[in-house]
Amino acid sequence: MNIAFIGFGGVGQALADILHERKELLKQEYGLDTNVVAVSDVMKGAVYDPKGLDIPHLLETAREHGSVEGYEHAQEYGWDSLQTIKESNADLIVEVTFTDVKTGQPAIDHCVAAFENGKSVVTTNKGPIALKLDELQKLANDNNCFLGFEGTVMSGTPALRLPKTTLMGNEIEEVVGILNGTTNYILTEMEKGLSFDDALQQAQEFGYAEADPTSDVEGYDVRYKTAILSRYIMNEPIDALEIPCQGISHITQEMIQEALEYGQRWKLLARVKKTAEGIEAVVQPERVNIEHPLAGVQGATNAILYECDLSGPIMLTGAGAGLKETGFALLIDIIHGHQANHKNSYIAR
Repeated sequence: MNIAFIGFGGVGQALADILHERKELLKQEYGLDTNVVAVSDVMKGAVYDPKGLDIPHLLETAREHGSVEGYEHAQEYGWDSLQTIKESNADLIVEVTFTDVKTGQPAIDHCVAAFENGKSVVTTNKGPIALKLDELQKLANDNNCFLGFEGTVMSGTPALRLPKTTLMGNEIEEVVGILNGTTNYILTEMEKGLSFDDALQQAQEFGYAEADPTSDVEGYDVRYKTAILSRYIMNEPIDALEIPCQGISHITQEMIQEALEYGQRWKLLARVKKTAEGIEAVVQPERVNIEHPLAGVQGATNAILYECDLSGPIMLTGAGAGLKETGFALLIDIIHGHQANHKNSYIAR
């Protein structure tokens, strides 16, 4: 399998590390022989060799010089993303660019170009999946390609694949999740006595929160993940911007302590529920009883609870972020894409 990276930041480099470290294991266990042939990154430049790039040399060049164009003995340099997708001999595109979640660009254009050229895609970008899943999946199917997006909701924790495989046969009536590690970390620290501002600052110092934390603390990040859950798990498309959304920036220390006095904890929750009138979805902070399974999820950990009619409630916890974890999510998709022989079990309606 020849692979091209479109975007080569921390996540892309983490996956490249994994592919190098696990190359023999992937061959032996899954019959998957990976060969990285191209990288195109708007900041780090581009390099292409149809015979394959030496991953340790590629990573050393990117990390030491901030550019992949110092890589020696490649066939081509300087290709932009679309040229790399169209003209390289890659079978699969790893799409991990910096993408505007509100528009899904440039990742949507990258996916479309890949499928139109008969190339499969794995991505961790939420925007294209929340906004255009049906269209992208149909285009992938029409061109006998695979679209993998496990990492869009809970990084390396298989929040999407679990209900579609292990929980098959169940009617999933509701999905409730803590889908943002930054906000869960802040709320956990506030229980220890920190103010919202101090907890946020600490989250930024530890790398859990961005310099501009708006998307996290106002719930926007979770809203797009909720739209993906609704479409993929519940088979009901919802416009992400129509999902009622409230963040945690108004939560005070007094509110935290009052909840604790009543045996409750504040959690920022995503809910997607089947009702007689259709699907209801919401993102909002809620007071959760201590006995509730999600109440015990602390720090930057994510968790998701599936309410199933046959098996009862099933909860999955794990890291919702992290370079290696997100790289692993891409690896999951690559393996499944290989096993599916470029056919996806999900068919867009």
